[in-house]
Amino acid sequence: MIVNEQTTGNNKKMTSYLAPLVQQIPPSGIRKFFDLVGDNKDIITLGVGEPDFVTPWHMREACVYSLERGMTSYTSNAGMPKLREAISEYLDTQFDTKYDPKDEIIVTVGGSEAIDLALRALIVPGDEILIPEPSYVAYSPIASIGGGIPVGVETYAKDQFKLTAEALEAGITPKSKVLILCYPSNPTGAIMTYEEWLPIAEVIKKHDLIVIADEIYAELTYTQKHVSFASIPDMKERTILVSGFSKAFAMTGWRIGYMCGHPELIAAMLKIHQYTVMCAPAMGQVAALEALTNGLGEKDRMVESYNQRRRLIVQGFRDIGLDCHEPQGAFYAFPSIQKTGLSSDLFAERLLTENKVAAVPGNVFGPQGEGFLRCSYATSVTQLNEALERIGNFVYKLQKEG
Repeated sequence: MIVNEQTTGNNKKMTSYLAPLVQQIPPSGIRKFFDLVGDNKDIITLGVGEPDFVTPWHMREACVYSLERGMTSYTSNAGMPKLREAISEYLDTQFDTKYDPKDEIIVTVGGSEAIDLALRALIVPGDEILIPEPSYVAYSPIASIGGGIPVGVETYAKDQFKLTAEALEAGITPKSKVLILCYPSNPTGAIMTYEEWLPIAEVIKKHDLIVIADEIYAELTYTQKHVSFASIPDMKERTILVSGFSKAFAMTGWRIGYMCGHPELIAAMLKIHQYTVMCAPAMGQVAALEALTNGLGEKDRMVESYNQRRRLIVQGFRDIGLDCHEPQGAFYAFPSIQKTGLSSDLFAERLLTENKVAAVPGNVFGPQGEGFLRCSYATSVTQLNEALERIGNFVYKLQKEG
């Protein structure tokens, strides 16, 4: 039978074979927008959340050396024991969260696989998944694929986009089961303090929720140290901690993440991991081990560079006349463009086509993101200064139009 992209020999559309749930899921708003950028070298991109640093040389060297030694086989499904031991020690010393490397840690193919594993293992069709918004674009689709019902929990610029117990309570129903937390936040750069976590923990206990804490940006905080949700009293056993090496160690393409939690939960998630990806790439695990063993200095230097750029871009937006709360984590600014009268989509599209700056419209992160723009400052100071000048010119032009 000859098959083309649209129909079979029986004139049946190929999409009819797809699960309706998958057909209903929209493509990533971030990727869809940046497909418009293409290879245009005149465009300054403040979009995709990726460090502009190359992975430090000695981590690359460790990978190359492992290949020279023929380390090209599977590792343990849960990951190399030495890497799990290093992750355990790192989390204990850096974030006061202690996990047994033998049965409480899985090395995953990026933090994204860890989130997928956790949701697939936890969700029963019809379960409601609470997601503070604005939120990372993948949470809702992954929850939906697993048969869950994503429920947005509102956060606001006036609260620096922090989650409040009152907002969480308002979103809870008898069907609520999982709360996904992402602090430091993508896209807002918000963080949560120990004192701010305590009332959240009380609501979680009251309603017997399980938590997926996506802490991939844990190392990227600027005004105070990150407080892991798993370190809050009584929260470790009901928290699945997700993190990885992509952001802090400039290792996005290596796809090495990890998840930590109660042994019974981890054992269930390991079964899915075994049947889907078997194990994370061995050479990437070697590089990750080198990162934790000898790469903390480079990590700190990258964080300091991000901090310099953070101050630059926030002040730049304020000088332009765009309100911008101070992001205290991750590497994103989330300025308000409400004063311009344009929607997030229209502002981003016109900024791209007319002034050659690519940023992500805030509404792709949920309804609470409408009226905002996500701008990554993980790019050079020179590029940031030029981008701010172009954005300033664009806003001035809009003012004249008004």
